[in-house]
Amino acid sequence: MTRKTYLTPTRRLFLAGATSLLATPALAQNLTDAAAEETGYDPLRPPPEPEPAVRRNISAFRAKDWRPYFDSLRRGAILVDIDSRALHYWSEDQSIYRLFPSSVPLSDDLTRRGRTEVIRKVEGPSWSPTPNMRKRNPEWPAYIPPGPDNPLGTHALYLSWQYYRIHGTHDTRKIGRRSSNGCIGLYNEHIALLFSMAKTGTQVLLI
Repeated sequence: MTRKTYLTPTRRLFLAGATSLLATPALAQNLTDAAAEETGYDPLRPPPEPEPAVRRNISAFRAKDWRPYFDSLRRGAILVDIDSRALHYWSEDQSIYRLFPSSVPLSDDLTRRGRTEVIRKVEGPSWSPTPNMRKRNPEWPAYIPPGPDNPLGTHALYLSWQYYRIHGTHDTRKIGRRSSNGCIGLYNEHIALLFSMAKTGTQVLLI
């Protein structure tokens, strides 16, 4: 007599959900510097290995004072804390402070720290791979217009460092994780709020 194996509704749902996750392509954040381009990470796909679960300490994601990091709040200030995966914003008149969870670069090799500033603001950004990316992966699209498939989400703050942005993402799984090739990502609703407050010339510090 052949023994039949029955799946409970819960197990059927679990297996169906797992299969759909494995089959669903996701756009990863792009825009790397020269070091990032040589690592072989694919900005159009998720990281090759899922990041291990991180046991988080709630005290690591906490409010900060701007004074240890900036001499003044001229044109506002943005602090990105790579370790706690958080972005802090202070307005020039100190009336506004915001704290947002963020995505951060995949590895230390892709992480750039230091001072820069916002040089351009774009609502509905488009994306194009760098020349080196195109040479290595000629099958990639030369251009992705604004929309749900764009790696930059709905808004982008362009920094003075080439290829570096603070931008949104349509893939919300990336937030709070090491998931980018150098850029800092926010939920689309958070980048829209930051976009409305930050100015061209706003100071940016990555620590």
